[in-house]
Amino acid sequence: MERGDLYVEPLSRGYAWLDTGTHDSLLEASEFVRTLQKRQGIRIACLEEIAFSNGFITRDQLLARGRQLAKTDYGLYLIDVAERALHAPHRAPAGE
Repeated sequence: MERGDLYVEPLSRGYAWLDTGTHDSLLEASEFVRTLQKRQGIRIACLEEIAFSNGFITRDQLLARGRQLAKTDYGLYLIDVAERALHAPHRAPAGE
């Protein structure tokens, strides 16, 4: 810090920093994620949803992936995201 090499980036609203350096803190972090996902109805770090939101994959690709995993809660979530996107107002993917 004295040399000026330290860079701090404050986390904005919607971010959480969870220490997972011990067994107890890892369990607490997993419980936090589970609770948040159940109560909010969202998936944390859902790669397909992130890719879709950023325009890296199409809605059809997202839907196809959801159908591949349709026997799981994760697959049903992907299908739901794709269906909600169909009925949402058009939003240009990132980069357009």
